[in-house]
Amino acid sequence: MSDDVMRFFAAWMLTHEVADEGLKAAVLRGSGQVQGGMAADGPDAFVDGLAAMVAQRKEALKAELAAGSVAAATADEQKVVFDELRFEVAEMRGRIDEVQGTLETILAKLEAAGPARG
Repeated sequence: MSDDVMRFFAAWMLTHEVADEGLKAAVLRGSGQVQGGMAADGPDAFVDGLAAMVAQRKEALKAELAAGSVAAATADEQKVVFDELRFEVAEMRGRIDEVQGTLETILAKLEAAGPARG
């Protein structure tokens, strides 16, 4: 591999390492906060508290997964999700059709106006 590619990957790894260490530090600081202290402890306290809460939820999720207690979605839940997805896709399709119609109208007007004169 070229030196540029290796340097890119090294920078990428360093960036993630620094971010991981920063997040771990934020979780540690946030874990030491008293409940309701996020607003009183300064602007970084909110991020620290949020990081600590997310870390707690992550650990709970890991425990659920390890115990096998995360239940699969029921057929009814899956149907609801698919119905919502179908609705959103239909909405997007309608908007795309609308944009296409607008573009066709613009094109027709441009063609009717004839070639541009310079």
